[in-house]
Amino acid sequence: MLQVIIELPESVSLKDKRRVVKSIKDRLRARYRVSCAETDLQESLRYAQIGAALVSNSAEFGESVMHKALGDIEGQLSLRIHDSGVYSERFD
Repeated sequence: MLQVIIELPESVSLKDKRRVVKSIKDRLRARYRVSCAETDLQESLRYAQIGAALVSNSAEFGESVMHKALGDIEGQLSLRIHDSGVYSERFD
């Protein structure tokens, strides 16, 4: 799983924010084949929390994909990351 809180300093309306968040989610789905959603801060104008998840038979592979996805988000110049984390869960 991936959780990230981003700041959108150029956002002046909820419509602007939702456009950027939708773009991020669409990119993550297309490039990394993960499920993702805006998980919190929906009414905040400048902040968004996005969560992504991937099911895999290899924890190492899943973590690798999530780190790449996080790097993709970090590479976007129009936003700042305030908090992020990649989490792995194994069921034996």
